[in-house]
Amino acid sequence: MIAFYMNQHVPRAITEGLRIRGVDVITAYEDGASEMGDPELMNRATELGRVLFTQDDDLLAEAVARQRKGVTFSGVIYAHQMRVSIGKCIHDLDLIAKAGEIEDVANRVQFLPL
Repeated sequence: MIAFYMNQHVPRAITEGLRIRGVDVITAYEDGASEMGDPELMNRATELGRVLFTQDDDLLAEAVARQRKGVTFSGVIYAHQMRVSIGKCIHDLDLIAKAGEIEDVANRVQFLPL
């Protein structure tokens, strides 16, 4: 099962919807990391063995830069704020969490919706 790390831009409804479904989720705010820059936030998620979920374009750019440089990270799942509903995010993240392993998304960027 995949555990998620939510950056500070993710709506609380997504986090709570996943928790109700039994998905392991921690937020940057809960971890005391909400003021960290994008590189540090990705490092923190990787240290914790969690896949980072974001709706922040800057974090998406950081993930792509790491891919190009060959820098290891635990994986990023990205959903555009205006193009993917909260319900669809919950559904797709729940599916990814329960059907996958962190190795499936390590060093990759997955876009929602699936």
